[in-house]
Amino acid sequence: MRLAGILSFLLCFIVLSVNGQQRPQPDQIATEESSLMVQPIQHGTLVLGWDNQLIYVDPTGGSEAFEGISAPSLIMITHAHGDHMSIETLKALNTKDIKIVVPQSVADELPDEFSNQLVVLGNGETTNQLGFTVKAVPMYNLPESDETYHPKGWGNGYVMTLGGKKVYISGDTEDIKEMRSLKDIDVAFVCMNLPYTMKPEQAADAVLDFKPAIVYPYHYRGQDTEKFKRLVTDKNEQIDVRLRDWYMGK
Repeated sequence: MRLAGILSFLLCFIVLSVNGQQRPQPDQIATEESSLMVQPIQHGTLVLGWDNQLIYVDPTGGSEAFEGISAPSLIMITHAHGDHMSIETLKALNTKDIKIVVPQSVADELPDEFSNQLVVLGNGETTNQLGFTVKAVPMYNLPESDETYHPKGWGNGYVMTLGGKKVYISGDTEDIKEMRSLKDIDVAFVCMNLPYTMKPEQAADAVLDFKPAIVYPYHYRGQDTEKFKRLVTDKNEQIDVRLRDWYMGK
């Protein structure tokens, strides 16, 4: 077993042993170089672990939401709504010397103390961080309008390529053409909740178009994820729909 694989296993063990009773157990997904750890936190917040690196996505909930998990190696924020960007949480976490990947709208909201850490991406732009690539992709409501909850270009979804695996994080979006045209996605995190994003039927229809190998519904408060799973697997049982509890009874 490669050193990276051993370290990844030990990292997972630490997360499980310290906090296994407070959040869903993390999944492990094999990649070419190391396993990819998927740790749901809450709502639109998650942690990914790869090659002994921890990626915090839309960290919210204060430091207590990440109790027992090591400090982030990278932070990615999709947009500036409070259930995705929490300045209080960023200040509470150990973010010293790490990069924070954001759209310009988030950069505009963050205090100056984070300015030297920011990697600002517009839709379609790419950065290389920690040995992998991060591409910003569109997330927006339909029909397109500057008056919607999420206008086009205001926030980012992300496609990351880690160890040969492509991971898609939708952010807050509807079943937009850019999502439907994604190719070769191995792991997808797809939002669904009304009226801010989309209903399960829309999410399922989009997933059936871009056919990720594994899909996690997240950001789904109040939505029927079992229905989403049925709609997907009834038409394509090759897609692995993984339902996890992002709310832990809340």
